[in-house]
Amino acid sequence: MGGATIRTTAGRTATPAPIADTDAERAPGLTLMDRLRTPRRPRLWFEIVLIAVSYWTYSLIRNAVPEQRPEALRNASWIWEWEHRFGMAFERGVNHAFDSVSWLIVGMNYYYATLHFIVTLSVLVWLYHWHPGRYAATRLALFATTGVALLGYYFFPLAPPRLMSGGHFIDTVVVHNTWGSMASGNLADMSNQYAAMPSMHIGWSLWCGLTIATLARPVWVKALGLLYPSATLLVIVATANHFWMDAVGGVVCLSFGFVLSCAWYGSLPYRLPKQVAVICTA
Repeated sequence: MGGATIRTTAGRTATPAPIADTDAERAPGLTLMDRLRTPRRPRLWFEIVLIAVSYWTYSLIRNAVPEQRPEALRNASWIWEWEHRFGMAFERGVNHAFDSVSWLIVGMNYYYATLHFIVTLSVLVWLYHWHPGRYAATRLALFATTGVALLGYYFFPLAPPRLMSGGHFIDTVVVHNTWGSMASGNLADMSNQYAAMPSMHIGWSLWCGLTIATLARPVWVKALGLLYPSATLLVIVATANHFWMDAVGGVVCLSFGFVLSCAWYGSLPYRLPKQVAVICTA
């Protein structure tokens, strides 16, 4: 039996002694940085703990950011004014139009409250099972996106349109008594109401959409992936939870996440090998 050559994401190779396990981190001859950057088999228990702790920490920090109501309302008025100047202040029209169709706006309220959790976790599970070689890099992009959003919440507190003074927006959760949303109503005190910029509904949904559209094989699944962030943009505006500018902030955060992931792994996550530790016998 010959030796084994392990190819890293940076294109470098190392020729260690024969090994039975294909995990790159167990192969001698690789530097520490090579081992850290080489895609490896994700461990289920570690991923569950990591995701739970990370989201708990994110929520804790987000909700610990002081709710600077006066500044948040001033920033909302400033954005609303500039959107008018550019002729792109369409949020109120969309909000009122969809609120006139009760079953549709109630469905959007539940969409806003639940799908960003359900779809994001589902995509992570799909990556874990079917694309283990790309999982860590794609997860890093998501986590970096979420982490950098905390800077926006701290340095640019922003009231959502539904909380604007004199904005004449409809708080669709309150009006239609939608259950389970932390955006307003009885659960509002559990979430920072003045952390609207950037919109992680857009950041997460675009991450999901790009991942699905790039890696899924059926064309109809790719189409659903592309449709998901578009539908999310419509929902966040129709429910008056965000300005469209908040969505731009979410895109900027996601861009940072992918740049960081590319810098660490030396490639876009989707271009990494589908499986872990490419082994070539000599």
